[in-house]
Amino acid sequence: MKQYDVVIAGGAMVGACLAIALDELTQHQLHIAVVEAVAADQYGHPGYDARSIALSHGTSRLLDSIQLWPALSSVATAIEHIHVSDRGHAGMVELSAQQLAVDALGYVIELAAAGEIFHHQLVTRPQIDLFCPAKVEHIERTQTEALVRLNTGKRLRTKLVVAADGALSHCCDLLHIGRDEHDFEQVAIIANITTSEPHQGQAFERFTQHGPVALLPMSQGRSSLVWCVEPHQQARIMALTESQFLAELQAVFGWRLGALTMAGERHCYPLILRQAQRLVSHRTAVIGNAAQTLHPIAGQGFNLGLRDVMTLAEEIAAGVKRGDDIGLPTVLGRYRDRRLPDRQATIAMTTGLVNLFANDNPALVAGRNLGLMTMSLSNTLQAPLLRRAMGQVKR
Repeated sequence: MKQYDVVIAGGAMVGACLAIALDELTQHQLHIAVVEAVAADQYGHPGYDARSIALSHGTSRLLDSIQLWPALSSVATAIEHIHVSDRGHAGMVELSAQQLAVDALGYVIELAAAGEIFHHQLVTRPQIDLFCPAKVEHIERTQTEALVRLNTGKRLRTKLVVAADGALSHCCDLLHIGRDEHDFEQVAIIANITTSEPHQGQAFERFTQHGPVALLPMSQGRSSLVWCVEPHQQARIMALTESQFLAELQAVFGWRLGALTMAGERHCYPLILRQAQRLVSHRTAVIGNAAQTLHPIAGQGFNLGLRDVMTLAEEIAAGVKRGDDIGLPTVLGRYRDRRLPDRQATIAMTTGLVNLFANDNPALVAGRNLGLMTMSLSNTLQAPLLRRAMGQVKR
């Protein structure tokens, strides 16, 4: 039975980032296992239908601190301008990288290309062992260690197990860590879109009575669509022909990028806020979507997850330096306590935006549009929301 310092369940972006951050921050002192269910050649949709994710400016800086950003920046599209509006009303906010004196407000990164970069890192770092495809099947915790059995039959011993295996974390289920759920009663429809006018690094978010619609800039002139609709609309919209889909989307989004000329493969998923009831347990920590899954309205999911990663990696590295057992509360309690304020504030901001902009109460409509107009004029009002959206928050 092989001995590890840390076993990470989940080797997608969050789990891979943790393994790399631990390797960097401890100067290669830890022996790390990463267990990932999805084979490397299945990381995403290549070509036009590549899936993507939004990274904040702060996230790019964190990735740079663990030597990942140089490679990832080569497959990232900069967001240089953000336009937020409320359909049918006057309120509007526009932000630019230039006015904030940053290289970019954020970035859009394609998951298939990012997956290749992370996979290369995991298989070339001597202190990291990648078990893929494999799943954690059983976890037994004793006072001094955790024993992990994989579905391949392999058995691993470790000081610490980290659940990084996504929203419906099997690892959390095995460890009896419950989750709280809130159904937003919306469905996200995602696809890649081509427009007649180039996006020029512009990201758009429009709030409609049925939910927000966002277009984020991608490579090759494409934009990544996230369109939130009511559940009863899902089947009808998914069944539309491409031309029907584009016409309906055009009516909702408008003409700021000219005509919508092409739509790739559509996918959809229900929007549910999920929160693990505990971030730590005996010889266990929970990070990323396993810890919390957010509404995509503010694009904060991975950014919040990476702040989990870096905080846990910092506390483990500090514990190693002190000579502590990294699976004990002296280390894990610090991670939990540091993460709670940011986690609660980001969830509150995201959920508050959903509730505000999904509500047709005339007083709220007037208030939010006055708020959008006022924010467009006031740096003071913009600042707190901007700092969180850009990932410039205390961990």
